[in-house]
Amino acid sequence: MRVAENSWRFCGRDFTAAELAWIRALLADGKLNRSQLARRLCEYLPWVNGAGQLKAMSCRVAMLRMERAGLIRLPEPRHRNSNVRRPGLHRKDWPLPPLSAPRLASARGLRLELVQTAQAKAWYRALMEQHHYLGYTPSAGAQLRYLIWAEDFLAGGLGFGAAAWSIASRDRWIGWTAAQRQRQLHLLVNNHRFLLLPWLRIPNAGSCVLGRVGRQLTQDWEKRYGYRPVLLESFVEQERFSGRSYQTANWICVGQTQGRGKLEKQHSRVVPVKSVFLYPLTADFGDVLCTNP
Repeated sequence: MRVAENSWRFCGRDFTAAELAWIRALLADGKLNRSQLARRLCEYLPWVNGAGQLKAMSCRVAMLRMERAGLIRLPEPRHRNSNVRRPGLHRKDWPLPPLSAPRLASARGLRLELVQTAQAKAWYRALMEQHHYLGYTPSAGAQLRYLIWAEDFLAGGLGFGAAAWSIASRDRWIGWTAAQRQRQLHLLVNNHRFLLLPWLRIPNAGSCVLGRVGRQLTQDWEKRYGYRPVLLESFVEQERFSGRSYQTANWICVGQTQGRGKLEKQHSRVVPVKSVFLYPLTADFGDVLCTNP
């Protein structure tokens, strides 16, 4: 995406013409595969997260988008994507109650498990593929996923990742400048998936989970990435959901999206309008996000 003269933005970072020329020179050498190219580029820029780790996955996605924009030509991948034909989990393979099981009377038994093991990853993927209206989509960059348990049964899942680059109602509410947003956007985390399985009727389960996850996510995020986020965001499709669980859990509705999506440039509505919800994780989040170097 072109953002200024001699500058292009991919994955939340501006790439100059000189940097693109360096990438083309590295590609012309023909000695590195895509993973090695991403690491070399991250080291060269440098492009690291809050813990000082190379953002190699974000870099690989950025290079793919550069190729789609006609800016570079990547080498052929050494291994084709094995996820395309990955078999889904059958319901009998999940720790789910029978459909005739009585309703759980309270949300007190709900707990969150950080997805880390291969089994947990498979369960999370299957939950989203089979029961979330957006399905499962792999994401690049910093991210955390959780399984929601009700006693010994899977009840749903939560996914968190990079915040949206620019949302007018959100940015007005925060009050930061474009430069401040560019520097501090990593401190804002997006809740891009929230699922509760429909046959587990647990009163107030949604608001209980949404009110509880912030504290656990803050600790888990710092442990994995070396810094603490200060604000959560989520977008609730208005034609499908009321957002009541977010409101009950003290998330703040600050407006709505314009329905233009990431790539629409003619000010036309091309995607569903969504309510914008924010959840502060610290009392001084405004000072942190609007600070100058």
